[in-house]
Amino acid sequence: MSTEEGDKLHVVTADDISNNKKRLGKFLVWGSAIILAFTLLIQALDTNSYLTIDLETWRPSLYAYVFWAFCLCVSQVLTRGEHGKRVLFVLPAALFVISMVVFPLLFGLVIAFSDWNLSSPDGRTFNGLDNVRQMWGDPFYWNALKNMVWYTIVIIIEYAVAFGLAILLNSQIRARKFFRVAFLLPLMLSPVAVSWMIGKSMLEIRFGPISRFLRWLAAEPSEDLPALLYYPGIYIADLAHWFGWASPSFFGSAGIARTMIMAMDAWTFIPFMMIMILAGLQAIPRELYEASEVDGASRWRQFLEITFPLMLPVSITAVLIRIIFKLKLADIIINITSGGPGGATDSVTSFIFREYRDRSNVGYGTLLAIVYLVIIVIAMTILIKLADRWMKPRY
Repeated sequence: MSTEEGDKLHVVTADDISNNKKRLGKFLVWGSAIILAFTLLIQALDTNSYLTIDLETWRPSLYAYVFWAFCLCVSQVLTRGEHGKRVLFVLPAALFVISMVVFPLLFGLVIAFSDWNLSSPDGRTFNGLDNVRQMWGDPFYWNALKNMVWYTIVIIIEYAVAFGLAILLNSQIRARKFFRVAFLLPLMLSPVAVSWMIGKSMLEIRFGPISRFLRWLAAEPSEDLPALLYYPGIYIADLAHWFGWASPSFFGSAGIARTMIMAMDAWTFIPFMMIMILAGLQAIPRELYEASEVDGASRWRQFLEITFPLMLPVSITAVLIRIIFKLKLADIIINITSGGPGGATDSVTSFIFREYRDRSNVGYGTLLAIVYLVIIVIAMTILIKLADRWMKPRY
């Protein structure tokens, strides 16, 4: 017997499996699926008070799902042989995704069309499209969505700054290793720590060092000072009064508060984009620049014709990842302004968080989260399609 023939004896394909085993495998799958569907139906009817079984938790549905998953794994081996064993390596991950993503999403859809306020003794009640109508007429939600657009547009400036820093760190400058570590420090800090360190400490209106320094600039200089210092001090004080530094408030007006939020968030995440772009710059062959120098190309021409085109795939990837992080912006806003003044700094995520925490409105907050998820999926799909088109070579 040859080695090839001996190997074939150890491979059990679907053709080698008896019909009885195939029928048993199909029976296990369909039987467990029917049990799961029946359990979910009974659980849903009991939850909505159509039945009076008084099931306190969703554990029966969980047990039915685990039983169905086990039967599915067994049936793959019974009906497909060796190929079924290969599927077993993928099934646990797929079943875990279904458990952690699909089921919560379906449960969220049920909650989204319910009136469920945790402070109410009535519990959850189905209210149809009332939450949708409330969303359409909620100016604070649409204001948060508009703020989110502005927060996302700022990524263009963040990308430009990150690209400039990456070019600087890629060049031959003194203390290059030190600056690389220094520029990466903000990335190692959590946004919560940044919000407290800068927003609650350095920019604090009464005792913050920056606020006290600005008030000192706006103070009238002492007449005992020499004329060389007195008259410039008068000019600086007038200029400080014109800027409003006599009583600085970094989070009192809508425009300044949004700018401060954008600046702190950018300071935290610009190093992330910078390190991706720096890795891309170091992968560009040095010979391209040497050949362009021979042809007499200037530094600006090298950037336009070599650096930027070759960095386009890395740049688009960095920007898309940054957009994903930006769409989750909430921690800095919640810790510093709580969406104020008057919702001027609210992002969609922080607004939904406060809908849960402050108003205990689980049903309405869940609907807002699902609508925001749909908007994100549509927007990211369009951006990825456009990015794929931009990265295709043009001949």
